[in-house]
Amino acid sequence: MNPARTLATAARVLRQLRHDPRSIALLLLVPCVMLVLLRYVFDGSPQTFDNIGGSLLGIFPLITMFLVTSIATLRERTSGTLERLLAMPLGKADLIGGYALAFGLLAILQSALATGLAVWFLGLDVIGSPWLLLLVALLDALLGTALGLFVSAFAASEFQAVQFMPAVIFPQLLLCGLFTPRDRMAPALEAISDVLPMSYAVDGMNEVLRHPDVTGDFVRDVLVVAGCGLLVLGLGAATLRRRTA
Repeated sequence: MNPARTLATAARVLRQLRHDPRSIALLLLVPCVMLVLLRYVFDGSPQTFDNIGGSLLGIFPLITMFLVTSIATLRERTSGTLERLLAMPLGKADLIGGYALAFGLLAILQSALATGLAVWFLGLDVIGSPWLLLLVALLDALLGTALGLFVSAFAASEFQAVQFMPAVIFPQLLLCGLFTPRDRMAPALEAISDVLPMSYAVDGMNEVLRHPDVTGDFVRDVLVVAGCGLLVLGLGAATLRRRTA
């Protein structure tokens, strides 16, 4: 990997996103709006917000980063930009690293806004450190970025990219423990949930909400989410092929 080429790729992606205010709004504002809405939906039952607010603080960044990254990368593919870049002396690691860095910077901003809003303005009750919440939210957003980069290779249009959401995100959403504890699910569903990264994202958030110190389970959850993100980034790099000879 060439650091200069990676940084140049990241700068180019950020310049393009700067001229796409809708994507910026989706990235930064939608998670915050959803958290505010959720807080006042449960205005009469703040304990309910405490129970699910932390989980959604990890889920919202993953979903929004998945959508924006998959669509933005698909535009690069369909417009021929990726084709031209791959014809240059630019390694796959430089290219995928540049995309991950650009969207990762946005993920940091998004996670900081959502976490700060939930903890200091919406009154989310956190027993552990809010910085650990931010860490998990950031890793979730980076995982969503990696998943978006990966699935964009299999979509021929933006509509198809959005259709991957029910296939990739919804099963994880249903089985991550948000609606019912995973240990109360049917054994087959619990086994499936044990291999889905969103399950560990939710578990990591809940560990911070319930325990004042860093636990072994929290370390495991963080490592699994980070490892899945790196694995999917590697798979995304493997899909970067020229479509013409």
